[in-house]
Amino acid sequence: MTSDNKGSATFYQYKLIKKINTTPAWLRIYIALPVACVVLETIFLSWWSVLFMIIAGPVILWIQYVITRSVLLITGHPIAKRWKMSIHLPWLGFMPDQYISYSVFHKVQLHNLWIGLCIAALFIVWAPPAFTASLIVCHLWVLLPRLYAMLRLRGEDKDGMLKFNPADVSYYAQ
Repeated sequence: MTSDNKGSATFYQYKLIKKINTTPAWLRIYIALPVACVVLETIFLSWWSVLFMIIAGPVILWIQYVITRSVLLITGHPIAKRWKMSIHLPWLGFMPDQYISYSVFHKVQLHNLWIGLCIAALFIVWAPPAFTASLIVCHLWVLLPRLYAMLRLRGEDKDGMLKFNPADVSYYAQ
């Protein structure tokens, strides 16, 4: 029994337009940023900042997870088997596992940025300022590689596709 794939499958061909590499030097600077922020917070706010930063990490990852899933569900984009929790630097948090539309990724990350900052700012009412500062630092630190990629791709067409690899992000167009 032979099968003819001409009419039964769709084959897409994408052309690589831009590749944004994460160099080892960039990764070292990225890892050093929260350490420098903890030192500054400890000097200027509270010596509890080390503990607050450790607590803020999982809290921010959870907040970003909820925001991302909510935006994807509200806009009707599929989540199952396309997004997963990543623990690999620099793509920490809830990230696309496959190719993702640049416009969808852009929308999700902008919502993540602004809603996450608003939620972190709400903590100033109930938590010490050092904890709020730790939440904001962690939130921006986790989003930094994504925002950097979006900044580097700002002149590109929104109809493209993104693929996140451990050492780079690739932008493809059809």
